[in-house]
Amino acid sequence: MDYFWEKLSLGGRKDRCGWLVDQFGLSWQVVPDVLAKYLGDKDPTKSQWVMKAMLEMDKLDVKKLKEAYQGGHHG
Repeated sequence: MDYFWEKLSLGGRKDRCGWLVDQFGLSWQVVPDVLAKYLGDKDPTKSQWVMKAMLEMDKLDVKKLKEAYQGGHHG
């Protein structure tokens, strides 16, 4: 994930929530595989914790997303 984040944003712009714009002006969102699992959890509280943590990030941090999923810790 880090590789794609850095390579795609080279000559472009890094934005919030895993979004970036490449050197050609195309938008990309670079997300870890586990994000869909976390956001789609049957426990809406867990998915809300993950969403809140994600909204505070630029490049998504898998460790912090997992921490949020497991107990609501973020920041």
